[in-house]
Amino acid sequence: MKTIAFTIVFTFISVLGFSQETKGITITVSMDQIKNDKGHILLGLHTADTFMKAEAIQQAKSEIKDGKITATFNNVQPGTFAVMVLHDENDNDKMDFEANGMPKETYGTSHNPESYGPPQFSQAKFEVAEKDLELNIKLK
Repeated sequence: MKTIAFTIVFTFISVLGFSQETKGITITVSMDQIKNDKGHILLGLHTADTFMKAEAIQQAKSEIKDGKITATFNNVQPGTFAVMVLHDENDNDKMDFEANGMPKETYGTSHNPESYGPPQFSQAKFEVAEKDLELNIKLK
């Protein structure tokens, strides 16, 4: 009888332990100076390994209303990240370039660095620790 009771209690405790997810941080990204409401804003949450690559840790797509958007990344675990955004005006889910290699569509990164070249993770990175974060990103 003790064995059965122990087994039931152990099983119950194990199930409760696995059902509790570690709740991460919420990162809220807002943009309020988008030049028009065409297309969507594509957002990517990146680590140093995924920065400037097609796949992000988390992705979001937001409809533009009156030149503004708000998007969230949920359950982000502590670490170092950067956010990249693209105003995908023609809704083809990628950045378009001129023949000379310059972007046709506007983009931005966290911390809004002034740079004259491709975005750099070192300029856009931020730390996720214990508190939810709010970022405001401007397009270039």
